[in-house]
Parts: sequence; C-alpha cells; structure tokens
Amino acid sequence: TAIAITEQPVSVSVPVGYSFTLRCRAQGRTSLQYQWFCQYQSDCRLIPGATNQDLPIIAEQTQLYTCRVNDLHRNAVFSDWVKVEVHQCVARGLPPRLWQGEPVIVLHPSEQRVELGQPLQLQCAAMGVPAPSYQWYRNGNLLEQQKRKKLWIAPTKVSDSGTYLCCASNSHGEHWTNAVDIHIGEQRQPTSLCCKPPATGKIALLVGNNRYQHHPNLVAPVRDVFELRRLLEHLGFQVVSLLD
Repeated sequence: TAIAITEQPVSVSVPVGYSFTLRCRAQGRTSLQYQWFCQYQSDCRLIPGATNQDLPIIAEQTQLYTCRVNDLHRNAVFSDWVKVEVHQCVARGLPPRLWQGEPVIVLHPSEQRVELGQPLQLQCAAMGVPAPSYQWYRNGNLLEQQKRKKLWIAPTKVSDSGTYLCCASNSHGEHWTNAVDIHIGEQRQPTSLCCKPPATGKIALLVGNNRYQHHPNLVAPVRDVFELRRLLEHLGFQVVSLLD
C-alpha cells in the first residue's frame, strides 16, 4: 500500500483531569499529513488543529479517537479506533504518585447470593496506560470466556458457586481484585404460618333485630345500628348491616 501505519494509538483508562498523549506513526512514498478525529456517543467530528503525529489530551469524558493519514496523491488510511475511558470518581490517592500506567483497581466485585437459574453479573474496573485487559477466575481456575470487565453467566448452575476474582493486566504489570464468594441455590420458601403477612382488612357485621324469642326487643334498633356503623367506619372498618 502507499501508506502503512507503523505505530497505532492505544486505548487508555485514566482518571478525569489526567494528561497523556495519543501517538500515531506512518510511512509513505511522499510526505504525510495527519488529522485526528474523535467520537462521543454517535457524534464523530474532526478535531481542529489536531494535525500532528501526537495528540495531547487532558481527560474529560470517555471518547473514541482515530487518526487519518494521507499523502500528496490523495491516498489515505485510518488508524485503529481507540477508546479513552475516563473515570470521573476514584478513591483518594488513586492513581498513586509517580504512576507509570500500571493497572490500578478502582472497582471491586461484590459478594452475591443468586437464585438457581437466574443470571450472575460481576463487575470490576481498572485504570491503566495502555488500558488493561481482564481475566476472571473461579476457585483459582481461569474462566476462558470471561475476558471483560463484566462477568455474565446465565442461566446459573449450582456449580457456578465459588470464589471469584479478576486480574487486570497491561504491559506494565497486573493487579488483582478482592476475592468474593458467590452462592448459587434454590430460594427458600417460608413454611411457618407465623411468617405469613397479617391480615389488614377489618369487617364488622351489625344485626338490628326487633324480634327476639328469648330477649327483650330493642327500643330503636335502626338508630342504634346507624350510630354503631358510623363509629366503626370512622375506625376503619367495613360494615355490613342487617335489619329486619
């Protein structure tokens, strides 16, 4: 090809406000021109004035970057797209002073209890220059398919229970998350009657009867029932009244 990129830019994962430089190098048969582009969400735009091999950046938000290289004959190639991941909130003291870009864990996975058959999701995150790669382990055994920040297993089996941790690594070294215990099992169902929620509805039955066989007749059953009904409704009862 007329133009060959000899050094691709690399993805990074850094705290907000961190200063660094993206680099792109290429060879061609004529003099070469460089132009950097960035993409935030779905908006891709040319970066004004970014026409050098190196692109200085002060990290503000997570974005994608690429560099276009063209020669005097209108041949052009683009570098790889790289991601600048910016961590807005990191613990005090991170990254450490004199940081050389080695992985620094900023998010550890958390212990979970998962019902059998439901999905398991664990997450970790690390800063690094270049951006770290990830590898998850269970009970010390490498999980071949789990090479992202987020571990996802669905549906879960009892054998998925165990101790999980993740290793973040780049060319400067590696760093491990805390180990967490994950429990997979059937959800226990309450068996005791005392565990059932108490009934909340209140119902009152009022009978106003003026024809007793073994008791003197009431003087004013209709009025008495009416007064009692009003009092009970004020106390939150649902009232059923029966009058002969």
